[in-house]
Amino acid sequence: MRSPGATSRDRAPGFTLIELLTALVILSVLGLMSYRGLSAVLDAREHVTQESAKWRAIAAFFTRFERDVQLAAPRPVRGSPEGEPAFRGAANAGPLIELTRLGSSDDAEPPRRVAYTLNAQQEIELWLWPDAAAQGQPERHRLLRGVAQLDIRYLAADLGWTDDWPPRSERALPLAVRVRIVLAGGEEIVRVFSLV
Repeated sequence: MRSPGATSRDRAPGFTLIELLTALVILSVLGLMSYRGLSAVLDAREHVTQESAKWRAIAAFFTRFERDVQLAAPRPVRGSPEGEPAFRGAANAGPLIELTRLGSSDDAEPPRRVAYTLNAQQEIELWLWPDAAAQGQPERHRLLRGVAQLDIRYLAADLGWTDDWPPRSERALPLAVRVRIVLAGGEEIVRVFSLV
């Protein structure tokens, strides 16, 4: 029943269908924007996590490599009939660098024969043999993935860099070792390690 004086324009309090649909559209747009923003933040977080892991692995590789070359022993391989040199580097054959490494001062690591190479899967591998002789199959450990190129050069007594070690005129250790890594993403890292 209508109250006296009520017109057809008077209505019960509430929202019209158009007002509700407009509110739903606005909330949908806000929800979509929030989802895209959250998705972008999560993608950025994943990218930062991957990059951090990559650079931690690179730092760990260089730390290991530096320790090995600085513990290089200037003596031939024990028990080797050919008298293999203490330190050998070859740019085009076998491992890129091979050396006899003394044990660590805290005896955590024994003396070993070690080598580094780049395998076909773009991974830098560490090869380990017992100190007695670098014969037989080495233990192989993958240290760094996603490496497109690995170059190692050696500083001779005449202060010239060479791709192979030992040169004909020297049998001692090089003065320094230069390592150049090109990652699959195109980043280039160069480090020089002194042996003196």
